[in-house]
Amino acid sequence: MKKVQWIINIVVIAGLLALGGYHLLKKEKTVYVDIGRLMQEYQGMKDARREFEKKSAQWQANVDTLVSEWQQELKSYEKERNSLTSKERELKEELLRNKQQQVSQYQEAIQMKAKEEEQKLTQTAVNRINEYLSEYGKEKGYMLILGATGTGNIVYADKSKDITDEILKGLQEGYSKDNK
Repeated sequence: MKKVQWIINIVVIAGLLALGGYHLLKKEKTVYVDIGRLMQEYQGMKDARREFEKKSAQWQANVDTLVSEWQQELKSYEKERNSLTSKERELKEELLRNKQQQVSQYQEAIQMKAKEEEQKLTQTAVNRINEYLSEYGKEKGYMLILGATGTGNIVYADKSKDITDEILKGLQEGYSKDNK
């Protein structure tokens, strides 16, 4: 009987050890990152935004200059309109319409260029963030890194699972090294 009890005890202990080991192995390493904070605080993104704003301001200044020139020509025409012949008025009005159309086309082209440039600069920073997250996740042995965007994709997560500060630190260090 003691031998049977001893075997039962060994089986129970082995079962408990197996169950505990299963839970240790099963425990997934899942963390999350606050994407909004990364996009706001990552220096690479800040620099991309600043570069875009500088280019955008220059493009807008060019548009403003063209619009101002057109408005000056229009005022000048309105002042001299009564002294022009009907043929001269037609010609002047046609020139003004053409210039207005050119300015509008230029504005549209600049808006499209600005949108493309913003996407390009943003995508470059996003790609760097994604590369870093992938490397970081592999290095730390994470099974899953979730991105919290504030739009409900992660309704609740324990703050101990938030690795945003660690990710930002690593991104900033890498960005500083790349830009020296």
